[in-house]
Amino acid sequence: MPINFVQELRWRGLLHDITPETEEYLLEHSTSGYIGFDPTADSLHIGSLVQIVILMHFQNAGHRPIALVGGATGMIGDPSGKSDERNLLDQATLEHNCRGIQSQLERFLHFDAQKSNAALLVNNYDWMQSYTLIDFSRDIGKHITVNYMMAKDSVKKRLNAEAKVGMSFTEFTYQLLQGYDFLHLYNTLDCKLQMGGSDQWGNITTGTELIRRKAGGKAYAITCPLITKADGTKFGKSEGGNVWLDKERTSPYKFYQYWLNTSDEDALRYIKIFTFLSEEKVNELIAVHQEEPHRRVLQNAIADEVTVLVHGVEELENAKSASQILFGKTTSAALQQLDSKTFLEIFEGVPQAQIDRTEILEGMPIIAALAGATQFLASNGEARRALKENAIAVNKTKVDENYQLEEKDLIANQYILLQRGKKNYFILQVTS
Repeated sequence: MPINFVQELRWRGLLHDITPETEEYLLEHSTSGYIGFDPTADSLHIGSLVQIVILMHFQNAGHRPIALVGGATGMIGDPSGKSDERNLLDQATLEHNCRGIQSQLERFLHFDAQKSNAALLVNNYDWMQSYTLIDFSRDIGKHITVNYMMAKDSVKKRLNAEAKVGMSFTEFTYQLLQGYDFLHLYNTLDCKLQMGGSDQWGNITTGTELIRRKAGGKAYAITCPLITKADGTKFGKSEGGNVWLDKERTSPYKFYQYWLNTSDEDALRYIKIFTFLSEEKVNELIAVHQEEPHRRVLQNAIADEVTVLVHGVEELENAKSASQILFGKTTSAALQQLDSKTFLEIFEGVPQAQIDRTEILEGMPIIAALAGATQFLASNGEARRALKENAIAVNKTKVDENYQLEEKDLIANQYILLQRGKKNYFILQVTS
């Protein structure tokens, strides 16, 4: 029996709008469906992860997913959900961003040509670059009326009396260009379905209408809810900005911590949306969570599953080890396996002082490190008292007053972590 793709989205809370007969059509036909990705950066962030997960479910249900990178429409900018017109990117930047996004999508979808439903990557710049305005207006524009386009929410919201700015012709044409993408894929790849966020409903249905009027065909549309956080803050944002899928932009440690810090209310939704755990397993975890919320089983399951999905098992283990360094017991050896970026992220906000590398090469007495130029402790006397109380650790290992800092103590060949008690940290940065 085929997997019911629509039912899978429904129980996971991923279904918002759907055109009539879509569910029946997908149960009876193996078809192609696409989602567009906006190349405003060279990496996707976790807001895009919802759409990636939907394409993965679509492929798992036996259908062929098409990921469209908007190299052409990215030059204009989608007005949906926006109150202001955004800055336009130049072609070189867009090409760079498209390459980055394509390499990321290849990690999530199966592109093996041997599979009957192998995923496809397409870029709408390929079919738009040589299309003249005159030809587009004559061939496409005449099939959709201005009245039809004005009725879309994305247009009405920008044109109402409360809007600070109006809408440029450039943005107004966006829905027609996206509609043409759907028509082009319908004609060339027999693509019958477009999916996206709920703010895309107007653009998507313009495509289904264009297919009906221009090609005399029938196409389908599905949208998912826009993911929000229960406290009203924007999903996918941390204190440092977007949570990216590129580990150079957001480290696996910070990525893991983002999901681990999910609120109880949000975790009840995210466990369904962002993991591929079965309904039975999800319900089991929710039951445990509701009985023993202090164990945070949902948050741990989400953090594990999503980090593996995006970064792999090895990076998950590294992220867990890094988390234990701050919140649990660890060893000096574990600390010294960290790269400098992860080390600084774990101990973000900890005060620092710089010392010259020659002082380490010659051996630096621990008292000098604690109370000298670093001023971690107020005086040599306070340093001696703390050492006698066995309250001082170097790289999480307790030391006495005879200890000397040496090159072997360096983390990432650059840092030494001093600690008094459980929570008072200080970082020595060794400079050349």
